[in-house]
Amino acid sequence: MIYRSKAPLRIGFAGGGTDVSPYSDIYGGAVLNATVSLYARASIEPLPGDKTVFQALDRGLSCEYVPGGERPSDGKLALHRAVYEHIAARYGKPEGGFRLSTYVDAPAGSGLGSSSTLVVAIIGVFAEWLDLPLGNYDIAHMAYRIEREELGMAGGKQDQYAATFGGFNFMEFPDRDKAVVNPLRVRKAYIDELENNLLLYYTSHSRLSAAIIEEQQRNVRRSDESSIAAMHEVKRQALEMKDALLTGRMDRVGELLHEGFEAKKKMARSISNPFIEEIYRTALEAGALGGKVLGAGGGGFMAFYCPDIRRYRVMRSLEKFAGSFRAYQFVPEGLSTWRIG
Repeated sequence: MIYRSKAPLRIGFAGGGTDVSPYSDIYGGAVLNATVSLYARASIEPLPGDKTVFQALDRGLSCEYVPGGERPSDGKLALHRAVYEHIAARYGKPEGGFRLSTYVDAPAGSGLGSSSTLVVAIIGVFAEWLDLPLGNYDIAHMAYRIEREELGMAGGKQDQYAATFGGFNFMEFPDRDKAVVNPLRVRKAYIDELENNLLLYYTSHSRLSAAIIEEQQRNVRRSDESSIAAMHEVKRQALEMKDALLTGRMDRVGELLHEGFEAKKKMARSISNPFIEEIYRTALEAGALGGKVLGAGGGGFMAFYCPDIRRYRVMRSLEKFAGSFRAYQFVPEGLSTWRIG
């Protein structure tokens, strides 16, 4: 028997950064995101004997796991090891050996929540294999705890919940340990129009999101008024983005992306840079109504809202950069697991 899982990556529309502690602990956070047809996938194949193998097929990495052994200092496959160790400590070590294989459709540092989504997919495939009694909130919270608390990786809360629940969601983070996922019933015609108008562009420059997030966290801890005011503004925009999507005011979605990007850049200096600004300015001059850098910023994917048929003019205008456009569709399903054989 082979056990499999997949979890979708997400596009953040508004409120990103307000799900990061300590801002969310003090003021409460709110974000709006939607999952797309790019996935983190995981498979578990039981093996004879007691050998345990981890492999990340997209990165060409593989290692044999030694229980209680020292973790590699370079952090390779740290997420695989951390999930397994968490599951084994909580539910008991699985009997026999196995091979855990993963693949992610976007690189780390892409801004689509790839690392958190990978953790969700790995938890999901273990839950399928071991018949663990885990609901969506359980899985998302476990993924957050493994990444942020056990591994100490800087980041927010939205990615784990987006990957687990799927679809368009308005998420609230009222305090340190609570999350509320509000699914949005966006009309299909509005979703189709959004897919038609929203370009997903990979800058070909990945970035280390941790440094950007840590700068944002320092700004909150030292009560930097400009940074905190910007976070308040992007949180307010998440509410307005929800209203725009539900009422079909699609051009307002594009305007809010622009307003959100301008506010987000005040949260931390490293969110943007001259390269990103040149790409963004080029897209606006070609007809994009708005856009933003996805995730923490600094590189990775960008999104551009291009009404009518302006998308084609924008695509041509960005050919001079070394990036690429990624085809996608919005998907309503979150984490899914199954077995075969």
